[in-house]
Amino acid sequence: MGNPSTATGFGPGPGWPLEPRVAVKNLPGSKIREVANAGFGRTDVLRFWFGESDEPTPGFIKDAAVAALARDEVFYTHNNGREDLRLELSAYLSTLHGQQIEPKRISVTSSGVSALMMAAQAIVSPGDRVVVVTPLWPNVAEIPVILGAEVVRVGLRPTPRAWKVDLEELLAAVTPKTRLLVINSPSNPTGWILSRDEQEVILAHARKLGVWILADDVYERLVYRPGINCAPSFLEICGPEDRVIGANSFSKSWLMTGWRLGWLVTPKELEVDIGKLIEFNTSCAPGFIQSAALAALRHGEGFVQSLREDLHHKRDRLLTSLKSIPGVEAPTPHGGMYVFFRMMGQNDSVQLAKRLVSEARLGLAPGVAFGPEGEGWMRWCFAAKQAGLDEAVERLHSWAKQNQSTGV
Repeated sequence: MGNPSTATGFGPGPGWPLEPRVAVKNLPGSKIREVANAGFGRTDVLRFWFGESDEPTPGFIKDAAVAALARDEVFYTHNNGREDLRLELSAYLSTLHGQQIEPKRISVTSSGVSALMMAAQAIVSPGDRVVVVTPLWPNVAEIPVILGAEVVRVGLRPTPRAWKVDLEELLAAVTPKTRLLVINSPSNPTGWILSRDEQEVILAHARKLGVWILADDVYERLVYRPGINCAPSFLEICGPEDRVIGANSFSKSWLMTGWRLGWLVTPKELEVDIGKLIEFNTSCAPGFIQSAALAALRHGEGFVQSLREDLHHKRDRLLTSLKSIPGVEAPTPHGGMYVFFRMMGQNDSVQLAKRLVSEARLGLAPGVAFGPEGEGWMRWCFAAKQAGLDEAVERLHSWAKQNQSTGV
């Protein structure tokens, strides 16, 4: 992927650092939405472009929210989240990661992306240097840009088996001038997972330089390795005073995308600051949704494991089907809910995605939506009904065969 690149938006440009107001005006539009708009109103398109399951939230979670509304849990709550939910998150995370994580280090936020934004607001100033590992969900990469930071991108590299990070390249990019390193593992869109050995090297390097680490752990439970219940986490190797922030969400593992609830794990020194930022961003998360989250944590472990098994099967079946199409390269994603693949001779991912909508009635996300490192690739969300996935692969196979024979 070459050397680390400095980016405002998707590429280097003059006039950095930009004022936040200018940075917002220069934000690129969503390429995923651009493709989705091309299929707007078409009921014949099979849609896999967004990052969510086509299954609804489990009934026991919805029932908890309904009961909470009946109890009139519709008033303001504590900025950092209700005490009972923070206690439950503390127990959940401490068990999951094998290290005590005190409730005071946990803040409940109105969505995972809000958690990422407030973590960045707490530590990033205009002109700061922020390193991100890409391809990456664009919201994560653009948050520092909105705050006026210089963003340096370090690209993952595809291999036939999986995506990999060049650890030496990443460490070289994290210099004494770096304020923050952002890592999403398991990764959206590649399914790449940072190993424990790599985490230890990165943490030691960050400690030495005083660099903050923001770990986006939203897919940590969706990992497809035998005997593994959770992806390796910085929370398992850092201390409570380390400059490590873990951001997470109820969206993926409990199928709660539309509920908009997340959390942060921070050093103790940030507890008050995060509370202030929540006050000025959203004031608090809705109480009845926090009750739904309590039910998810208390009664949802079996569901999470069942979901992971189901997604594992769908991932394997989709990979096998895609690799049967001539000219398709599809590294194995070891986590998350996406296959990131490319087709030989197709280098413009937006154009390809739009053609697939109009010609194959198939909706996928263009790889360039996740940064220039993703150009030529396509993201396929496999958190969908098996019949739809099978039909979609047939449509892609037919389209590829027809275009190969016509030379288009």
